[in-house]
Amino acid sequence: MSNNVPLPAGTVLGKSFEYGLDINLGLIGTPSWQPARRISAFAPTYPEVTEAVTSYDDLGAPNDDVTGRGFATSFTIQGNRSLSTGLYLPELEAIIAAGKSKGEAAVLDVRWYHKPESGTAHPTDAGRSLVRVSVSRQNTGDAQNEIFSVTLTGKGVFESIANPFTGWAVTTPVISGITPAAAGEGDLIVLSGANFLGATAVKFGAIDAGAFTVINGGSIAAVLPAGSAGSVNVTVVTPGGTSAAFAYTRTV
Repeated sequence: MSNNVPLPAGTVLGKSFEYGLDINLGLIGTPSWQPARRISAFAPTYPEVTEAVTSYDDLGAPNDDVTGRGFATSFTIQGNRSLSTGLYLPELEAIIAAGKSKGEAAVLDVRWYHKPESGTAHPTDAGRSLVRVSVSRQNTGDAQNEIFSVTLTGKGVFESIANPFTGWAVTTPVISGITPAAAGEGDLIVLSGANFLGATAVKFGAIDAGAFTVINGGSIAAVLPAGSAGSVNVTVVTPGGTSAAFAYTRTV
């Protein structure tokens, strides 16, 4: 007979890998979130800032209040490269670039969140912060996989956010914006949004883009096909489905 106190029905023991980290490859106000792929040992912490409030009533014992909390984390990430360009995955390129820079160029905008293998994600176990970046190539042997050690140190107050994780299933693409605000036939435009990886088409009404390139999960560069001036519905097609139409005004 077990002496263990039973758990409530419908509970499950969490796993160490059930966390996600995204790097913003866009702007603060119009983020383009790219998941950091192939990470391990993700260890978020919330360092405290304290202030002494000791008085005679404490009889010489320490008495400090927590006046603030920051964010910091460390993790490892695999160095996956493109065979055609030699570049790392875009999120790792951003991490390495920040780790080599100074000033604002050494800062990234990141978000982290509970990402369970099964069941519902914790609704508030998530945050967003500006961070300083320190990165080093971890492997030192003669035949090891390329792995980087990364440390992120928060700048200022981190923001508690609603958990953005919606599940492991392939999700429908979403267009949140298109720049520049107006363009014509043959011009290059950039679509911002989410879930663009694996895109098979970018359509302007029923007409395919002249050409397009998926930059990352949140950005696509496309060439405007022939068409009339005015509003046109733009959609992105991926294995996860077709995005809702985004109205774009073209000059010609």
